[in-house]
Amino acid sequence: MATTSTTDAYDRTVAEIEESLGMVPGFFGDLNQEDLVNEWPTFKRLTLEETVVPAKYKELINLAVASNLKCPYCINFHRGAAKLHGATDEELAEVAFLAGATPRWSSMIHAQEYDLGTFKREVGEMAAHLQSHMPTDD
Repeated sequence: MATTSTTDAYDRTVAEIEESLGMVPGFFGDLNQEDLVNEWPTFKRLTLEETVVPAKYKELINLAVASNLKCPYCINFHRGAAKLHGATDEELAEVAFLAGATPRWSSMIHAQEYDLGTFKREVGEMAAHLQSHMPTDD
């Protein structure tokens, strides 16, 4: 049973969602009151507000993750949000490729039972080599 303070917080949260999104999506409304009150601030901060990672990049990252989850809801949301934040068709196409590249290489390396210590050492060597060939800001 919801307390008066929970109900008040829920009502404020619903009003804030409606103000922010122009509606309260059904998937929010189907959560119990306490969960919605707790989840909304994080959703709002990471999805609607500026954070350290620019919005377009966040959405492109989320699209790659959603693709690996094979979640049609997340793919639809994050693809649309990426476009809303200026992602081009070329960027979306590259993300579609990148979404599969990491799992593909992970599968190959795991199947080899490649030594993690050796891998980390080699990545460090590659990074040093690449960094030594990067242009300087002179």
